[in-house]
Amino acid sequence: MSKPIGPMRSALLACAALAAGIVTASFLFKPDVENEKIELKSGTYLPQARQIPDFSLTRDDGEPFDKSQLMGQWSVIFVGFTHCPDVCPNTLGLLKTVNKKLKAQKQNLQVVFLSVDPERDNIDALKRYVDFFDPDFVGATGENEELEKLGKGVGFVYMKTPGSSAENYNMDHSAALILVNPKAQVAGYITPPLKLDELIDDFSALIPTQS
Repeated sequence: MSKPIGPMRSALLACAALAAGIVTASFLFKPDVENEKIELKSGTYLPQARQIPDFSLTRDDGEPFDKSQLMGQWSVIFVGFTHCPDVCPNTLGLLKTVNKKLKAQKQNLQVVFLSVDPERDNIDALKRYVDFFDPDFVGATGENEELEKLGKGVGFVYMKTPGSSAENYNMDHSAALILVNPKAQVAGYITPPLKLDELIDDFSALIPTQS
């Protein structure tokens, strides 16, 4: 059962929405249609796609992860950490179901789980965690300097909060999914509460079918 969202997390989510500049009207690049007005059931398109700054992280397989790996396909970035008690596993479980449906429809969505807890989430731990949900998901993390730079660029925030011991701390983080278009630009934000049918409808409408 999900825990109630406390004041700190609520404030973080509000800051993320403000930083992202989420608005109601929107249009965005689509592979075969330009300047088409699109409305998401599960979130908001930006009126103009937002450029992502260059960044340098590490994938869960030890290879570099940078902006080039967001090119040429639709992606969603979900920010979290492997010790997350509820929001992260619930969201990744939901995305697993979404991804299974999209694959059956021959539509490709890259799901990126971005750990903002590099202190505990080394590459091995991150890979085990991500693979549990779906081996096709991409896990990535890196130095806090790079994570903070990326956060400012795409609109997420996170904060380390004390726990019962130095090792048993928590990470408050934005819960929205960041939608990235095939030009490696932030296209919009998918906001909680996340609903399976709405996510499938939105992604099915956005992502081209592979021949």
